[in-house]
Amino acid sequence: MDSKEFTRNMAETKIKKDKICIVGSGLIGKSFAMLFASSGYQVYMYDIQSSQVTDALSNIRVQLLDLQEMGLLRGTLSVDQQHSCIRGATDLGQAIKGACFVLECVPERLDLKTSVYKSIDPFLEPSAILGSSASGLVPSLLSKDLKNRNRFIVVHPTNPPFYAPLVELIPSPWTDSDVLPTTKSLCTEIGQAPVVLNKEIDGFVLNRIQYAIIGECWNIVKAGVMSPEDVDKVMSEGLGRRYAFMGPLETAYLNADGWLSYQERYADMMERVTSTFEPFPKVEGPTLQTIHNEFVRKIPLDQLDARRKWRDERLARLSKLKKDMDN
Repeated sequence: MDSKEFTRNMAETKIKKDKICIVGSGLIGKSFAMLFASSGYQVYMYDIQSSQVTDALSNIRVQLLDLQEMGLLRGTLSVDQQHSCIRGATDLGQAIKGACFVLECVPERLDLKTSVYKSIDPFLEPSAILGSSASGLVPSLLSKDLKNRNRFIVVHPTNPPFYAPLVELIPSPWTDSDVLPTTKSLCTEIGQAPVVLNKEIDGFVLNRIQYAIIGECWNIVKAGVMSPEDVDKVMSEGLGRRYAFMGPLETAYLNADGWLSYQERYADMMERVTSTFEPFPKVEGPTLQTIHNEFVRKIPLDQLDARRKWRDERLARLSKLKKDMDN
């Protein structure tokens, strides 16, 4: 089968239940391994140290059992079936061989990522797709020196990926035309919610919006307007309640009689208020210490894993609620 026929068949079948390679066994890598396994893909999870892979496989089983206990296990496969779909690997060539999709999930360092890609490049099938879980580095920068740069795309997840389904898909100017729709179809199949960036932008969209919110929260605390705890409550008990079901643009649309009405009512106030915004702050100094200390009191550093589990359970239940309400 030539590469064009293989690509066409992948698009028609939304990528068959075939081999997936995950490079990196950290939080992001484990989450993606679980997502692919929940749909029956045969997942090879690679890392440089066998102990890291072994620990990751053990942690995945614990997560799957927890999800089963809460009634939130994804897909139709049992815990044992899903776990058996994931194999550990310390030989990169064997992990990639025959994979139709390879996803890099290593830390956000340009030198590290490009080094990993150079190791992947010789083993990549000509028709396979190489995805990166990069958080803000644009794909043209990441892939410019690769032989298979035309098969490269950024697949930026929301953290934690298994419990927050949004993924940003960002092709580079030289990405083959089939890569984006095939990757989008694959992400949808495994239960994620893909969005497409039509052109490259530093930091992508999720982080740009997130940083805008963090910056204004920081400046409000710095100015003594509100405590860090109350600032977070503005989101968790106010804006976040709405944004869990709709975005800010639809929220505004519903808060008036459409956007033309919203403009008539609120445009002047929006311009007045935003004209008082301070520039994005330097994340340092007394404000940094104030925010850090308040959250250490609330969540001691040795209790972060327990709090992350608390967060993930609520995100999983919210996902189930949204799914049930939409059906």
